[in-house]
Amino acid sequence: MSERLFIRFFDEAGPAPIEMLGGKCASLVALTTAGMPVPPGFAITTDAYTAFIETSGIADDIHALLATIDPADVDSIDAVSAQIRAEILQRPVPPAIHDEFTAAYADLQSRFDAETPVAVRSSATAEDLPDASFAGQQDTYLWLVGREEVAEHVRRCWASLYTSRAIVYRLRARIPNEGLSMAVAVQKMVDAKAAGVAMTIDPSNGDRSTIVIDAAWGLGELVVSGLVTPDNLHVDKVMLTISAEHLGDKHIELVPDASARRIIEREVEPERRSIRSLTDAEVTLVAAMAKRAEKHFGSPQDIEWAIDRGLPDGENLLLLQSRPETVWASKESTAAATTSGFGIASITQSLMAQIGR
Repeated sequence: MSERLFIRFFDEAGPAPIEMLGGKCASLVALTTAGMPVPPGFAITTDAYTAFIETSGIADDIHALLATIDPADVDSIDAVSAQIRAEILQRPVPPAIHDEFTAAYADLQSRFDAETPVAVRSSATAEDLPDASFAGQQDTYLWLVGREEVAEHVRRCWASLYTSRAIVYRLRARIPNEGLSMAVAVQKMVDAKAAGVAMTIDPSNGDRSTIVIDAAWGLGELVVSGLVTPDNLHVDKVMLTISAEHLGDKHIELVPDASARRIIEREVEPERRSIRSLTDAEVTLVAAMAKRAEKHFGSPQDIEWAIDRGLPDGENLLLLQSRPETVWASKESTAAATTSGFGIASITQSLMAQIGR
């Protein structure tokens, strides 16, 4: 293990505590360690964020500004959000963080034949937890090229901890700001032919014998954000065969534009809208991967995946994220706490349900 303070590569051995890596990066480290096909990358740890906030002198400002918020006043939340984010984007980054990031970015790029685009993804300490569906409250940036561009978007990820929507979410969920921190994933970009999500439980009824896959053309952000109607597939968890399917319109897709060095949104041709975005073989691969993630973590999972058009068939399925399913896990925990006839047993069951998730 190196003496780095602020960087953790996904393929480094050792524990992956959420308090250092946030939910997303901790999951990526665990999945990589388990031998699953995760695109290579590294985490800029919460220690880096904390050192930046404290060294820049804005920690007290953040707490003072948040204390002035009226939860019922949208304008006050927007004003505080804008002021905090502006300070995060403008203050200098300590040299130690700058130097470690520069070395890590060069190390990651040395694994490829040419400079390769990366994604920069937020990983807050309060996201992807068993009892809080915090996914999507911070920002993700795609197809970034070059050290300076990537560094700027790492800073934007830090700032996204204080977007209006993230502040409001924490207020509603009663998540305290004290101790809140942000790690950031810097990860090889996937050139997705198709992508989406899969759950190892039917979210409509809690059936654990079914894997539900949502898939669409291009990158999966449009599926995750709900901006495209995906193909919806129900797969038998034992046989890995399709038991039901509904084809979505899939009218737009996100794809890379190499000349513009960015991701673009484009219309999907009518003939592709009317066919499934995954082959039968790819459906089986996605379902098997989801099932493997569930077995590894020991509870129903909500995964993000992509089929990389640049990799050979059978080796082109990549796992981008795995987080605990929250809706039915929460219901099971509540049921355990309320159906027991004895107070002590009820408390014990509730605690065990939380520990087991």
